[in-house]
Amino acid sequence: VQLQAFGGGSVQPGGYLRLACTTSGGPRRNYNTRAWFRQAPGKEREGVSCINGGDDGRVWHADSVKGRFTISRGNAKNTVYLQMNSLEPEDTAVYYCATDGPSQCGIMTMQPHWFSSWGQGTQVTVSS
Repeated sequence: VQLQAFGGGSVQPGGYLRLACTTSGGPRRNYNTRAWFRQAPGKEREGVSCINGGDDGRVWHADSVKGRFTISRGNAKNTVYLQMNSLEPEDTAVYYCATDGPSQCGIMTMQPHWFSSWGQGTQVTVSS
């Protein structure tokens, strides 16, 4: 499977961005769990948001982004979005989308080593 992430950029605090991640590799993969991770300079990669596989639709968000970020699937099931509102300087990082991981999202499964397919990353910078 190939993943491509789009939508990063530079914004001021309080601004917003929408990231998109598309997958290729056949219809079956469109329904796999899809996740967003991020990695800031000098820090470990951390889970941000996740949407369960299949028709479940349940989502998980890290505490640090709850109420500000929203993950969703597009009508074309091969695309997943991450709407990021009220951005803070602490959100500055390279954002990666991932798939081929656990079928259920949660704090225990949102670890990078559980996901085997990754996109190339897109930079998000929040500064004044």
